[in-house]
Amino acid sequence: MTQISILGCGWLGLPLAKTLLENGFSVKGSTTSPEKLSTLQNLGIQPYLIALSEDKTSGNLNGFLENSKILIIDVPPKLRSASTDPSTALRMTFVSKIKNIIPFVEKSTVENVLFISSTSVYGEDNLDVTEETELNPDTESGKQLVQTEQLLQSNPNFKTTILRFGGLIGEDRHPIKFLAGRKNIENPNAPINLIHLEDCIGIILAILRHAHNDKLDWNETFNAVAPHHPSRKEYYTQKATDLGLALPEFNCESPTFGKTILSTKIETVLEYTFKKPKL
Repeated sequence: MTQISILGCGWLGLPLAKTLLENGFSVKGSTTSPEKLSTLQNLGIQPYLIALSEDKTSGNLNGFLENSKILIIDVPPKLRSASTDPSTALRMTFVSKIKNIIPFVEKSTVENVLFISSTSVYGEDNLDVTEETELNPDTESGKQLVQTEQLLQSNPNFKTTILRFGGLIGEDRHPIKFLAGRKNIENPNAPINLIHLEDCIGIILAILRHAHNDKLDWNETFNAVAPHHPSRKEYYTQKATDLGLALPEFNCESPTFGKTILSTKIETVLEYTFKKPKL
């Protein structure tokens, strides 16, 4: 039975852990909340209380990684996207957090790392974006994700696959809940780049299965976005109508900009069919 450690059992990490258990994996999971330890344990996840900061780590990281072959890092940067001042206290904080755990990974049994990243590493140029597109982040979190990706993939002690998700949605999480009734929303004609939680988990399972069958090398990078890219105005207006919410109103006078993330590699290399292609 393959053992996997999931650093960050939050919105994605917890249902992912449950699915991995259902598929025969043994799972260790971390949380920063003492109250959540019993929840993890009751689900069959070996729970660990671990917190990362830019100058240290707390918790039993050695025990968390012990006997695991795969580490999944699902820790969001949580940085203010507007921060561009190089003197800010936010500068490099996320990179430092991940850098601090690397010595623990290097001396552990972990051979492969799956790092959950974001399509924010590409910026907002009007492009059709593939995994080969030049990285051009325009937010602080995007910049730090790029450096963290490079930090992990350049380490010779383990192999790292990067999974760049678009906007995350699920039954309890959808942007329309924040956009409903709002006025003067920018970028009405920009394409959406979203992915459903069910497909996030499905793609991770596909990566694990392909790697297990030697059909995939662990030094890979994937974009993960549903192959449905209507305009923001079209999509969110329809979604508000479907849910009986107040319609959002868009500013159609200002220029529109926005990338289209292509997930063709997911479909070809992993032979994956999206479960929620139209969200």
